[in-house]
Parts: sequence; structure tokens; C-alpha cells
Amino acid sequence: MHQYSQGIHTSQGHKGIPEKHYEEEQGRKGFFGPVSHLIKPEPSSRWVNIEGPLKPHLYDIVEVAKNHGKWQRLMFNSDVAIYNFWLKPDGPETRRSTRNADGDTLYFVHQGKGVVLTEYGLLSYSRGSYVCIPKSLHHTFFPEEETQFLVIESLNSFYREPERGMVGRNAFYDPASFGKPDLERLHQFKKDKGVKILSIDIKRLDAVTTFTYEGDVYDTVGWKGDYFPFTLHINDLMPMMSHRVHLPPSTHTTFVANGFVVCTFMPRPVESDPDALKVPFYHQNIDYDEVLFYHDGNFFSREGLHSGMITLHPAGFPHGPHPKAHESIKTKTFLDEVAVMVDSWKPFQVDPIAAGVEVPEYWKSWMKK
Repeated sequence: MHQYSQGIHTSQGHKGIPEKHYEEEQGRKGFFGPVSHLIKPEPSSRWVNIEGPLKPHLYDIVEVAKNHGKWQRLMFNSDVAIYNFWLKPDGPETRRSTRNADGDTLYFVHQGKGVVLTEYGLLSYSRGSYVCIPKSLHHTFFPEEETQFLVIESLNSFYREPERGMVGRNAFYDPASFGKPDLERLHQFKKDKGVKILSIDIKRLDAVTTFTYEGDVYDTVGWKGDYFPFTLHINDLMPMMSHRVHLPPSTHTTFVANGFVVCTFMPRPVESDPDALKVPFYHQNIDYDEVLFYHDGNFFSREGLHSGMITLHPAGFPHGPHPKAHESIKTKTFLDEVAVMVDSWKPFQVDPIAAGVEVPEYWKSWMKK
């Protein structure tokens, strides 16, 4: 479809916005589809009241009581479910293995470190690691210290790398940086620790069935193929940047699955061109529910946030940076925030665990004070 324009407009999105005006992006398919940029004298989040269910949500997961060894579901739909998950060293989970027959499991390590035993070998994890366990592969975590995971369960497809397009295979992260399972380390770890796992708890249709064996369930002596567990650490992510223009969130896509994507926002320099937009642009997420987990750093575009919080901005909700962000960005040359985003085509339903720690006045945080 051809581009048309009227009135005051820019020749390049997110750049050259007239002084004392704001840009709002309206587009489809999460920044990949048809798009327009509107220039307005006030931001689209200038509301003074909201009545009805279409509101933003903020959940303080730090306040959720720990239930070590149990997935605590926070929100879900038929494509993806998000959980809070705690483990402690020497917990009973280290004497059993788990197999998810409902979907692929992506663990993001919010805090802690340790190793995970798999049929394919041993993997190490630390704060900031993604641990991807494909569907129906059993595994056992051995935390060296108390560990908290954000668990993202893909229910309809396996996780895959995003398309890189013209930036090539090594953009954002090089596939060579994946942590591969080590079979020799697995057997050495079992020998050194005296580990022998005799049971597998299999989750299917959210019910657990336990299989018990006479011998150790981690008995693989060799394997080949391209279906195996792996890790990816945020230190191996190289955020794509442009000093001249603010890039869309889709630039930071880390994993893709059917119905949703997982993105990782990393520390990066602020755009340096004088006429470049230096804060996230106003938008509505027309096709996607947006969930953002705040892992670490200074979250300058939002007020009242701390590490361990989660926001849910439903599709159709107009939002962007808080009012003070426009002023605070003027003195910044670098952003040090780390966050994990899940954008889902289907709406999320919120579980009571998350609803119980919601910050109810969050929608007011865009209002001028």
C-alpha cells in the first residue's frame, strides 16, 4: 500500500519530531506490518481517567511468597504461559527429574547459579542465562545458590531463532554462543556428587505422572542431532543500535514461537543525533499483549519500578514513556536497563498469584503530577 501524508509530518519515523510535539506509531503485526506515524501536540497517554477493563497492569512479583520447587503461574493463554519458579540448593527436586510433555520450557535466570542435568549432557547457568529445554526432555536442576527463574512455556511450537534478514546470521547473537550440553561433564558430576536419579515427573495436560526406574535416568552414552537443550547468556547478546534513529522493540527479538516472541532489552548508548527520538515511541500494541519483566538496571522510562516487577500492557492500550522520561533522557548518554519481553498475539489471562500483588494505581503513573 502506498504512503500518503497530510499536515505536519516527518520524512523518517522517530526522527525530526517538531518541538513540543509527540509522535505516535500506529501499526500492525508488532512493528512488521503497515504503519503510520501521527504528530500530535500532546501524548496519547494524557488521560485523566480510565473507566473499563482496558488498563495497564503492574505486578510486584517480589511480594509473591516463595514456594520452592513449584511453578507459580502468573499469566497464560493457549500459546504461552509465564511462571515464577524458585529452587534452593539440596531441595527435594535434586533427587528427581522433570519432563514437560505440554511444551518447550524457556527458563530465564533472574538470580542464582548452578547446573542442570539433561539426557544430552550437563549445562551451567548463572544470573542472566536463558536455559531452553525442548518438549519432553527430562532434566534436573542442581542450584549452587537459591535460584529464581522466569519460566516461559511454549505450548504450540518449539523455540527458534528470529529471522535476521539483511543483518545476517550473527546479528544480536551469534549461534556459536549457545551453551551446549556436555555429556562428559554430566557423568563426572554424577560420579563426584554420588547422584543417581531414578524417577521422572512428567507433566502432560497440567497433570503429573511419575515414572520410576531401577537404574539412573541419565544414562546416555552418546547422541547426534539438532534437537537438544541449550543455554544463552545475556552477556552474549549484542544489541543492534543506531546512533541516528530509535529502533523498534522487534529489533531485540531473542526467540520466536508460534503466537508470541521473546525479546531481551539490553544496556545500550542513547541515540546521539540531535533530532532523534531518544525514548520509546508512543504506540498501542494493536495486535499484541505486551508483558515486560524487569530484570536489572535503571528503568528510566517508567516510574516506581524495581527489579522483579512485571507489567502487562494489553493490545489496544495507548502507552509510551512516562512524562518525566522526556526530561531525564536529555542528560543521559547510556541506558543500563535489562528486561525480558513476551509479546503475545492472543490475550493473556492473569492468575490469582499475580493479581494478588498488583499495583492498582499503575494506570495513573502517566498522568502529569
